[in-house]
This record gives sequence, structure tokens and C-alpha cells, in this order.
Amino acid sequence: MVRGGKKLKVAVLMGGLSSERDVSLSSGKQILDALDSSKYEVIGIDAGAISARIQVPVSESQKHPETVMSGKDLATGAYKLLPLDCLLNSQIRPDVAVVALHGRYGEDGTIQGMLELLDIPYTGSGVLASALAMDKAMAKKVMAADGIPVPRSIDFVCTGSDWDRDWVASRAAELGYPVIVKPSRQGSTIGMTKVTEPECLDEAVERALKYDNRILVEEFVEGTELTVAVLGNDSPIALPVVEIVPAKGFYDYEAKYTPGATEEIVPARIPDAVAREAQRLATTAHASLGCSGVSRTDIIYAPQGRTNNLLPSGGALYVLEVNTVPGMTPTSLLPRAAEAAGISFSRLLDMLIEFALEDGRR
Repeated sequence: MVRGGKKLKVAVLMGGLSSERDVSLSSGKQILDALDSSKYEVIGIDAGAISARIQVPVSESQKHPETVMSGKDLATGAYKLLPLDCLLNSQIRPDVAVVALHGRYGEDGTIQGMLELLDIPYTGSGVLASALAMDKAMAKKVMAADGIPVPRSIDFVCTGSDWDRDWVASRAAELGYPVIVKPSRQGSTIGMTKVTEPECLDEAVERALKYDNRILVEEFVEGTELTVAVLGNDSPIALPVVEIVPAKGFYDYEAKYTPGATEEIVPARIPDAVAREAQRLATTAHASLGCSGVSRTDIIYAPQGRTNNLLPSGGALYVLEVNTVPGMTPTSLLPRAAEAAGISFSRLLDMLIEFALEDGRR
């Protein structure tokens, strides 16, 4: 994109300090590779570095999937990423920032607030929508208030390593096993456990506590995993529905980022009426949380749904969560859905930048 004879200066923010740092570096590398050099002057920025000092958090696992690890190595090696405080340099200051940060400090409104203070347009949602979507417990309450079907759940805050074990055990039993235990403010399925029996509940909570002190315990809904990406600001549109089929039956961190560990089918093998309703729910969730630019909503299609949420063709749909900074790694779902809609990866990035400039300062 050229303005006044000059290329648009684009900063790709990646890395950061969350437990999803390596995933973010992989996303950032894909974006750096795909941005059209005839349109943009591109710089890569490590949001976890300030004045050449970098803090690297403890990762979820020492065994990173191949695509995540290669993205990390290439991004940090070939592109000579600049520290975050370079945004204060008038010679480097970008016209727009592409946010490729995942997890805390990246998609929770923190970096978005900083960019607003610096008056730099950025891709994706604003401060409030980012913070809401990042907090799964709060997002579910907002969506439920807007009539969006979500699985039953409880959430609670731990003080140090302590919580009301009896109350949590009792409420989990009311939900019925299996249940899903996860940190409320985390992504990429990090810290998540499927608990099939009461004896394993405390251990699952302790694992989630490594990443957040607010914990979500959610009923496990058996069904087909779907995801729907949404593009746009005031008049968002839904992309084709993607069906997610993990080889080992559970969509965890390894299944998400290991090539071949999950089959992604687009369009999803569901009735047309169900696909249309999934797209409607995704755009409704996008609007409910106040998202802009892009979001990706994860949904479960349960053939035997509760009677208050039945589809005309049978079954039910439940919204699990909304992601405001979808991954851009080689195994990510947003680029796959865009491709199915005839949108190349390079054109997708153009659109996200156009949405950011259209939105301007929130």
C-alpha cells in the first residue's frame, strides 16, 4: 500500500512475554514473509525486548511442535527483530502495527492500550474487546447475556495456591464429568485438562494455576469441533466453517501445532443450516464482545444438544471462546478459512491492515 509515493511503514509485533511466545514468533515470521515488499516497508519488533534486554518466560513444554520451533528460529535469526521501545523513535515509528502477539500482554488489551497512547493504528480489536475475549469466564457471561449459547461452567479465583476445594468439587459434580479445566486468561489450549473423574480435579486446577489465578471449569460437550473466522469492523462477514478433527481425539497444544496431528476440513461436514447458524453465532459473538478487524470463534456442534438450544435440523451449537488474535502459523485455522474463501494469505494481511486504518484510533 503506497501513500503519497511512499510505502506504508508496517511494524509486525511478535514474541512478547507470554507462555505463547514461540507460537507468536512463528506467526510473526509467516506475516513478515507474506507482506508485499512493493507495498510495505516492514520491520519486525519483539514485544518482549526493551533496549536489547529480553525476558523469556517458561514455555508450556520443552518439546515444541516443529512448525512453532522453526518459526521461532527463523524470526529471531533472519529478521533481526527490534526492541519494543523503538516505537518511540520518530525515524522508525510505523504507520500501522500488525499485532501477532498471543496470550497475556499481547491479546489482552495491554499492547493495544500502549499503541493507542502512541496514536499508532493497529490490527484487530481494541482494548475492551481484547481484554474481554482473553478472559474466557467474563466473555462467556457477556455472550450469555446476549443470548449466545455457551456451555455451563463455574469460575473462581485462587488465593496463592488455595481455593475452596469442596465448593469446586460440588459444582463440578453438578456439571457432570467429564469437565474441562483451564486458566481463564490463557490461549492455545495451554494449561487445559480434560478431567474424567473427581479424583483428578485438584491436579487439573493446580496445572491451570501455573498460568492464571482465575480458573474456569466447564462442562465437556461431546460433538464436532468447529471454528469460524470473522473479518471486518462495522459490517463483519464470516468465512467458511472449518471442522477440526484431532487424530487423538482431543485438541490440545500438540494437536494444534504439530503438522498432521489434526485434520482441518473446509467446508465442514455439517448440514448447510448448521453452517449458516455457526456463521451467525460467530458474527454475533464478534459484535457482542465489540471485536473489530478479525476474530475466530470456536464452536461445538452437539448432535444431541439441550432442548433449549435445538437447531431445526437437530442438535445444538455452543460457543466456546472468541480469539481476537488468531494464529498465523503454518497450521493455523484463519489462513485456511481465508484460502477456502478465495483470499490469499497476502491479501488477508492487506485486509487486516485496511481494517486497522479504517478503524484508526478507537
